[in-house]
Parts: sequence; structure tokens; C-alpha cells
Amino acid sequence: MKKKLSIILSGTLVLGGLLAGCGDKAPETADANKSQTQTEAPASDVKAGEYKDGNYFAQGEMNEKSGWQYNVTLKVEGGKITAADWNASNIKAGKDKKTVSESGEYGMKEKGGAQAEWHEQAEKAEQFLIEKQDPAAITFNDEGKTDAISGVSISVNEFVELAQKALQAGPTEAGPYKDGAYHAEGEMDAKSGWQPTVDLTVTNGKVVAAYFSGVNKDGEDKQDFSKDGKYGMKEKGGAQAEWHEQVQKAQAFFLENQGVGSASFNDEGKTDAISGVSISVQEYFTLAEKALEGAK
Repeated sequence: MKKKLSIILSGTLVLGGLLAGCGDKAPETADANKSQTQTEAPASDVKAGEYKDGNYFAQGEMNEKSGWQYNVTLKVEGGKITAADWNASNIKAGKDKKTVSESGEYGMKEKGGAQAEWHEQAEKAEQFLIEKQDPAAITFNDEGKTDAISGVSISVNEFVELAQKALQAGPTEAGPYKDGAYHAEGEMDAKSGWQPTVDLTVTNGKVVAAYFSGVNKDGEDKQDFSKDGKYGMKEKGGAQAEWHEQVQKAQAFFLENQGVGSASFNDEGKTDAISGVSISVQEYFTLAEKALEGAK
């Protein structure tokens, strides 16, 4: 492992965003009135017991309201599913959902009155899949809830759908990085008053979430600052898009290419490789590379 370059694993900045800055992040509550109508998941072309050995992975879409984007990783040996991992990355990257739940920060029992924490219920769903060897065995109602798995009151539809999607797509190579949360930050810019920060989430060896932002002397998050209209790039500077909108395009480019890709930068740190981005973004790609030094 290379020398660490001021990398902090999931710091206070990330934790603040996890539960307060990502929209409606309230944990799921226990649902005592599940619908009696259970829907059987569509059968897959890939049959249980006929899976090819290897690593499987699928990721869903970001839920802007909850701030979570679910993913499923499966391991198949001897034609059977031997391991399943249902998790989610956050809109602000950093810690994955299981880690947040395990640390007590998600708080389904305390805040939502659930019978068990999210990670505990997720593990029961994973074990049920390993036992049954077929995602279609997990039926769920219109709310995504199931009566098939004892002790599970959370919505399982995304788990089922992503497991099916992963199996249908076939084995895939895991990425080169260690799973976890990674953080790096640059120097405070005396002129702008912002210190650039990067947070990343690695799952299945690949970066599945990236958050390029910054913090000022008051501890405000730069993306949130821009979303609230305080930065005002369009109004004050005539920009084509607000700062957060442009930096989010840089995030997407980084995720798609798992790095800098084909992007090159001029002396101002700007690039022509990302459509709709006129701000300087080179420092974020540099910080992302530094953050990933701890994942090798």
C-alpha cells in the first residue's frame, strides 16, 4: 500500500450529510399492516442450480428522496449462490448503508420502532436467497414488503430485482479496490474561502458513489450551499449551470470512467471532455486519486 496522503475514512463531514443533508433520510419503520396481496417476482431465464460460477453485481437507480442507491453482490460456486450482499451507497458517498446501520446512526429501532436494524433485516433476506437459490422465491406486495421472510419488515423488492438483474447479466470481474469509504481533502483556498473535499464509496472493488464538494470556515457543504442558491453562479456570473450541477457531471464522468478517463485539463484545471462543465474540476480528480491510495 502506498503512503497515505491525508486520507480520512468517512469523517464528520460525511456523517453530517448522511442523516441530515440527503433529503428525506428517515429510516424505514416497522409495518404491521402489510398488504395481503403478495407478488411473485418474474422468473429469470437463468435457472437456480444452473448459475455460472463467478462474481455477480447489479446497481439500481439513486433514490433522490431517501438518498440511497441500492446494489447487490452475489458469489456463485459450484452452480449455487454461496454469498449475497445487499447494500446501498449514499448520495454523498462515504459510508455504505450497512455500515451506517451497524454503527447505530441509521437507527431503525430507536427512530422508527422497527423490530430489528436495517442491516439485520438485510442479512435475513440474503440468507433466505442463499437457502432458496432463487430470487423469485421472495414474494412482495405493492409496497415491496414480504411475508416470505420472518423478521423482515423492510421493502425487499429492490433486493429481488437487483439479484435477478445480476444473475441475468452473468459473472463480472470485481474491481481493484478494497470495499469501504474513502475521503480526501485539499488546501483551503484563501481567495474563495472553500476547501475542496472528495468522498468515495467502493463496493465490489469499484467506485459506486462519488461526492465532489467542499467546506468553508462555517462548516457549510459547497454542494448544499449551491443548491440553496447561495453560490449563484448563474445569477451572479452568467454561468450555464449552477456549481453543484456542473460538479455532479464531473462526478458522473469519474464514476463512468473509474477515474480521469480521457479527460485532460488546461492550466486553469478546466476540461473540454465533460459536456456542460465550465468550472475547474481537475483538483477533484486529483483528490479522488489520493483517496483511492488507501483502497489499494
